[in-house]
Parts: sequence; structure tokens; C-alpha cells
Amino acid sequence: MISDEQVQAALDYLRDEAEADAQARANAVYLEQWVRTERARIVHAQTGMSNASATAYAEQHPEYLRALNAYKAAVAEDYRRRFLREAADARIRAWQTQSSNERAQRI
Repeated sequence: MISDEQVQAALDYLRDEAEADAQARANAVYLEQWVRTERARIVHAQTGMSNASATAYAEQHPEYLRALNAYKAAVAEDYRRRFLREAADARIRAWQTQSSNERAQRI
């Protein structure tokens, strides 16, 4: 049984964490673009190399790998927060179903 207090906590969580959730999503989107920019910057700096060689060099470059790791962390945080929101939403939906069933039994 899901209590009213648990539902209120889920609603509070959804309300209170909305801004941080949005920021986590924005960070992931921003870092996705940053990874591309870093790769392009490193490729562009490799004069005298073929595009394939410059790209291979860039994708092994420490600055690119740092950007890639930062992106990975941002995506992990974004999904962690999404899953927590989904869990809170699922609790609310389960409570709604539970409440509906209780009302139907009283009739």
C-alpha cells in the first residue's frame, strides 16, 4: 500500500528537483556539442595529415578523451535523474490506481 505521505513525498520530489533535472539535461546536451567541437578543433590543428589520420589522432587525444569522459558523466547524471523522476511518477500512478480501486470497492 502506498501512503498519502509517500505520494506527497513523490510530488514534492518532482516539484523540488525540476530545476536540477533540467540543468542536468542541459549539461548533457551542451557537453555533447563540446565533444564534437573538441574533436573538430584537434582535427583542424593537424595540418599535413589526411582527414582520416587527423580524426584518428583527435579521437585519441587527451583533451578529446577528457571531453568524452565529461559527456559520459553528464549523461549518467541526466539518466539517473530521469529514472528517479520516473520512479516518483510511477509511485503516484500506482497510488492513483490504488485509490480508484478502493473507491470502486466501496460502491
